[in-house]
Amino acid sequence: MQLYLHMVRLYWISIIKKAWEEKSVVWLTGVRRSGKTTLCNELTPNGYYDCELPRVRRLLEDPEQFFKELEVDHITLDEIHRLDNPSEVLKIAADYFKKVKVIATGSSTLSAGDKFKDTLTDRKRNVFLTPIGLSDMHDFKNNNLKHRLLHGGLPPFFLSKEFPERSYQDWIDSFWAKDIEELFNLEKKSAFMKMFELLCLQSGGLFEAKGLATSCGVSHTTIASYLNVMEQTHIAYVLRPYHKNAAKEIIAAPKVYFFDTGFMSFFKGTTDIHKNDLGIYWEHFVLNELLTFINREHIHIWRDKQKNEVDFVIKLRGQDPIAIECKWKASEFDSKGISKFRDLHPKGINLLIASDLESVRIKKHKELTVIHCPLHLLRRELSVK
Repeated sequence: MQLYLHMVRLYWISIIKKAWEEKSVVWLTGVRRSGKTTLCNELTPNGYYDCELPRVRRLLEDPEQFFKELEVDHITLDEIHRLDNPSEVLKIAADYFKKVKVIATGSSTLSAGDKFKDTLTDRKRNVFLTPIGLSDMHDFKNNNLKHRLLHGGLPPFFLSKEFPERSYQDWIDSFWAKDIEELFNLEKKSAFMKMFELLCLQSGGLFEAKGLATSCGVSHTTIASYLNVMEQTHIAYVLRPYHKNAAKEIIAAPKVYFFDTGFMSFFKGTTDIHKNDLGIYWEHFVLNELLTFINREHIHIWRDKQKNEVDFVIKLRGQDPIAIECKWKASEFDSKGISKFRDLHPKGINLLIASDLESVRIKKHKELTVIHCPLHLLRRELSVK
């Protein structure tokens, strides 16, 4: 499973280089084993510093002296939260050593934990490394979509020929020990991990705090704090409803998507995807692709009180809402949800994303115009640079 160490994710290299053109400090975040270290070694081969090592932590006790003595102008500070003063180190780099391009990495948002007292607003650019998307599959020379859905998008798991069941459990143990215990003051590991499993099994559904609280044996407040931790560590994507406070719309209940379909397979105890599950797995993969080029806060869901719904609504600043439906097969598409959405929000384009589409087609569904679009052309159709 170490083959990915020799594979270059070209899309993400271009994203980081573009971010460096805007700011000298890039905060590269993503879940454990998503490939951050491999990317950093590619971008900063002679300037990689692993902050888990005591030797590196000693070097960075005097950040100013460290940057003065650097012999390279591109560096990585991997797992920077291991330092006592990570905010100070990055602030000094951004303010006084602008010629040094820095990648700082972590498995959570910069605001997670107590060490980052300064989140470096306007001193950095954020890059969120998603699990493997379409461009990565091409780089890894494996375009088998069902394999990607079953194994998920963590590079070593994706590249494994057999379903790596034990590796998923090892990942979960490491996640608790290195991402949760060290950064968050959480008690009741069993309750947290029970919610972890339940969210995975219910991924893509409306968030039911009451049911989770009962199943996990904790309060609603604790469930809310757990969900916040899962958001900050990128294992849960909380998509909130798009609305204009219309009486017919559901405006409070979000949907929660687990970050990776491989864990869905793991907790289902399956090494194959049942045909009835292909739709929800595909929906997760479309969301993963959206997150490669759209910030999470711009992606919403929509549902009315009659249970009509739209899978994703993209609302970019200054633009009309974009409605997206995801279907494994284009023939499964029903226009009712988007039609009801457009009754309340008439302006904006409508898209169907299906796995069996190969080219863009514009079709009429009664009075509704829908763009039938293959996933690899979605970014172009959304006109996102």
